[in-house]
Amino acid sequence: MSEKIKSRNAVLILMIVFAVAMRLVSYKFQWLSNFTPVGAVALFGGAYFSDKWKAYLVPLAALFLSDIAINYLYTGKLVLWYGGSVYVYLCFALMVFIGTMIKKVNVTNVSIASLASVAVHWLIMDLPWLYGTLYPHTLAGYGQSLIAAIPFEKNMILGDAIYGAILFGGFELAKSKYTLLRSKAELAV
Repeated sequence: MSEKIKSRNAVLILMIVFAVAMRLVSYKFQWLSNFTPVGAVALFGGAYFSDKWKAYLVPLAALFLSDIAINYLYTGKLVLWYGGSVYVYLCFALMVFIGTMIKKVNVTNVSIASLASVAVHWLIMDLPWLYGTLYPHTLAGYGQSLIAAIPFEKNMILGDAIYGAILFGGFELAKSKYTLLRSKAELAV
């Protein structure tokens, strides 16, 4: 049984690594800003890893490593941590948590979880004090920040939808063909 768990985890990790590598595409194409797989990856990890510590560790580590690469591409420096890092990783940890709430993987449940995770990202990452003096540190400033973020969050919704369909759909298809990818609960049915 442990070989099945190792194989399942290896496939999940490889899928996450390949998906997160797609973040580098948005570097070349600025109009794709926030059209990334990270929200879908967080939900995917939360939904499929049976060990919840892996559900958090794998997506957050993939995000961290890809952040280092992207920051290097933008700045030419190795940036391990930046001012908004705490909020970024908090958002994605909350997205993993939302993924753990998906008990039955289907289009409706994944779509609802995806919309909830985008809302979490939008409401936290657009707090006006995260951007210095860009927006007034008032309720009106928060509203301005939220409105200005709509194009980025729209891209995040689209990214979650497309990458979520690839990750969730791909893994469900693979599970239907290869029983070793099924969880213990799925094998018991």
